[in-house]
Amino acid sequence: MDREVEKWLAALGEPPQQAMRRVTEIVLGADARMTAGVKYGTVAFASAGGDCCSFVQWKKKTPINLMFNRGARLKGDFPHLEGEGHTARFMRFADLAEVNARAAELKKISAAWCDLMASEPAPPPKASKPSKAPKPSKSSKPTKRKR
Repeated sequence: MDREVEKWLAALGEPPQQAMRRVTEIVLGADARMTAGVKYGTVAFASAGGDCCSFVQWKKKTPINLMFNRGARLKGDFPHLEGEGHTARFMRFADLAEVNARAAELKKISAAWCDLMASEPAPPPKASKPSKAPKPSKSSKPTKRKR
């Protein structure tokens, strides 16, 4: 596990620490292409450059909220994935027992995300901004002649 992720999880108190640690193990263990890091003050999971999900509202302690940033794009039957909007979906866990009960579904979601990211072409590199011509210095400006 990433050192920063471990440090972030270790700083949590109970009740969420064990359950969030277990979510992390499940997501990372679902597919070797999945990664985790601390981003925007929380643990974020990604694959092939595409953010998959992250813990949100984690300061509330319970329930544990895992937001799938672009979860609406996932294909499959995921009964505990909540939401009806155009992009995000959520999976909520009351405690460690519920995390364990939903482990198989969470693994399927993580693997489906990795497959989705692998099937899409890589985004084009960001275009670099054209460099501006340097401004002429005062000494290189033409001077007006007096007549």
